Amino acid sequence: MTIDLGGLSLDEAEREIYASIIARNPEHDFEPTLDRVREACALLGDPQQAYRVIHITGTNGKTSTARMCEALVREHGLRTGLFTSPHLTTVRERIQIDGEPISQAAFVELWLDVAPIISLIDERSRAAGGPRLSFFEVFTVLAFAAFADAPVDVAVIEVGMGGGWDSTNVADGDVAVIGPVAMDHAKWLGDTIADIAAEKAGIIKDGASVVVAAQIDAAAEAIAAAAAEHDATVAWEGEQLEVVDRQPGVGGQLLTLRTPAATYAEVFVPLYGEHQAHNALLALAAVEALMSDGGSPTALDPTTVEAGFGSATSPGRLEAVRTSPMILVDAAHNPHGIDALASALEEAFSFSSLVGVVGILGDKDAEGILAGLEPVLDHVVLTTVGSPRAIAAEDLEGLAKRLFGDDRVTVAPKLPDAIDAAAAIAERDDDMGAGVLIVGSVILVAEARILLDADRRKGAGRAR
Repeated sequence: MTIDLGGLSLDEAEREIYASIIARNPEHDFEPTLDRVREACALLGDPQQAYRVIHITGTNGKTSTARMCEALVREHGLRTGLFTSPHLTTVRERIQIDGEPISQAAFVELWLDVAPIISLIDERSRAAGGPRLSFFEVFTVLAFAAFADAPVDVAVIEVGMGGGWDSTNVADGDVAVIGPVAMDHAKWLGDTIADIAAEKAGIIKDGASVVVAAQIDAAAEAIAAAAAEHDATVAWEGEQLEVVDRQPGVGGQLLTLRTPAATYAEVFVPLYGEHQAHNALLALAAVEALMSDGGSPTALDPTTVEAGFGSATSPGRLEAVRTSPMILVDAAHNPHGIDALASALEEAFSFSSLVGVVGILGDKDAEGILAGLEPVLDHVVLTTVGSPRAIAAEDLEGLAKRLFGDDRVTVAPKLPDAIDAAAAIAERDDDMGAGVLIVGSVILVAEARILLDADRRKGAGRAR
């Protein structure tokens, strides 16, 4: 099909489309209603009902779990859609079909098809005194439409924030996955773990299969209540699900995983850290439930499972983007994520010294993040994330010096300067075993990956 771009190149058209969408309310600024997205989907013929859905929420690990789910489903010969956020390099990463970001041409064509519906819903909402569809709501609608157009057999959908009021919740998940619940986004989701867990459990639908990570009691009780209300079948980590054995190795780890249907022995997963083993367990159980089609869980073919996990990647998660010195990026952005990162670093890498480049957003627990990093980092370079929500590097300085000491803190507000400073500190003693870790914000990691041209360096020592 020939697309009329009005004289624009595909690059220009993509930039214009993205600029028009990002001008809307950001993804963290939303009203607790699904009405606008539901109405847009209805006008498009409810595309979210055209395929089966694995719906994933939790405080940390959503994207990695989603990517592993998608890889496992695709290895079964099914066409897949994957919706994750935020993106690291191009906004088209958010909408993937068969493991690849939607092409520029398909993205532009999708926008041209869906934009009139978006405009109509905007007009109706504003006439009623409401806002336009937000950035995230628009991308949710685009993803649902793209997956129906492909068409895919299964869509793996990552919640943007929370669950019950998240725009992705207009889809009815055949399988709901709830990762570990911890304090995060309290401004929007609630001040207690129980409140946050209840909001995340809002993705559970009538008769669905539910896969739940290990939780503290308050979270488990809220999730169990929601599952009972919807007559859902639940597989709990620690009961029906278990990481039986885990052997860290070169390039990842060898896992033995127990699910309701089988024990899968010595499966290699090319991702680092104990937390990724638990993410893999959730993904395996979710796909097992999906393939069982609502009946008793049926074991998956071990060869297919091995191949699916073997192809899994998770960019921006303990990913090596440069060598000499080695520079790692990790999207951990709350204390729970930092704790998982610290354990993975200790287990998978043997740095003689490690310098951090840290930037944090204003709605995050800056003290908890820095305190979690202090035992891991020999020196910290503070920088400012490229976001209106960022905490200025200078405003983090006092807190960082209290935790690290004056002589272990450097301030470099601009990211390129911060990376240069960190590399210089790492190399100043001709220490070949030193490294740099860029961490604290997904946006910061995205900026660093672009700056360091990470996608073109995938073959250069990348820790997947």
